[in-house]
Amino acid sequence: MELSPKEKDVLRKPKELLEKPKLDEDHKPRASVDAKKRKEELKKIHYFLRLTREFDDRGRKLWRQGRMEGTFFSQIGQEATTVVPTFFTERGDFIGPQHRELGAIITRGCPLELLASQLLSRKTSQDKGKCHPNFWGWTEGNFLAPCTLMAAQTGVAVGAALSFKMRNMHFIALTFSGEGGTSKGQWHEAVNFAAIHKLPVVFIIQNNWWAESVPLRLQAGNEDISKRAIGYGIEGFRMDGNDVPLLYDFFSEWIPKIRANIGPPVIVQLDTYRWYGHSEIDPADYRAKEEVEMWKQRDPLPNFESYLVKEGIMTEAEIEAVREKALEEVQKAYEFALNAPEPEPKTCLEDVYAP
Repeated sequence: MELSPKEKDVLRKPKELLEKPKLDEDHKPRASVDAKKRKEELKKIHYFLRLTREFDDRGRKLWRQGRMEGTFFSQIGQEATTVVPTFFTERGDFIGPQHRELGAIITRGCPLELLASQLLSRKTSQDKGKCHPNFWGWTEGNFLAPCTLMAAQTGVAVGAALSFKMRNMHFIALTFSGEGGTSKGQWHEAVNFAAIHKLPVVFIIQNNWWAESVPLRLQAGNEDISKRAIGYGIEGFRMDGNDVPLLYDFFSEWIPKIRANIGPPVIVQLDTYRWYGHSEIDPADYRAKEEVEMWKQRDPLPNFESYLVKEGIMTEAEIEAVREKALEEVQKAYEFALNAPEPEPKTCLEDVYAP
């Protein structure tokens, strides 16, 4: 297959096979990255986590004020599951989200003004105010705009990975799904195809235990969904999705490994918890208050901040400065969107294609 000049520009020479991450007695990956680099990258990850939290919190408030069309899918409580893996992607990689991946598109580098415009259905949004709120998409960042159908994005991500494989391009496809989405046939077909062809895909399962409203114990006979990887003949991992340093150590090794080898795929189950309902119209009264409070104590952000202070990576003052910076950026983005024009009715007829 002949490559275009643009494709040749991004084509990189194959690297030597990388070893699998070394695991300790608790089956946790050991860090192999340079200590100084690790500290600097953890600081950046903290910034993206804080930015995601503040942007999400402001979005929830605007929805409750009736200033948003549709509903809102909050990611508060499970930001680490999207921020950390996305942090290790490169510009040529492909991201296939569902609807709770705000942290992924922020970490990817999408301007906050674009995100706020899309959330508030403004003309200045990349989708011109047409898509459902939270269905984030960003063409420049190879970030797929998802749809309502659960796990539909996994097949698209596998297609992108197949393209990389066929053209010997060292990129990966990173795709997200909740544990509920893994019950869909599309998810199985995507993983199976990727496994057969040894495609460079990272299948992230954000296990927040309740899908839309059904507990995991009533969705699957084995709550460790990562073990399904055995049936596909690939690697599967399960870990604490709120443990930022652990996620850093894992993804900093595995994503470069898969990119260098252009495969094979892996399944990664990240146990986490959404603080609020499936969306803002869901009171989530099917969960016990004690359970919610227990998981709030496992909030990835303050726990990670405590880790940063304890390890001497950041001071309390530096952490507060990051929070203030994030609040300022979020406020500026939402002010831009709130003052932006709404789309005109005639735009409904634009970008519509028919035979």
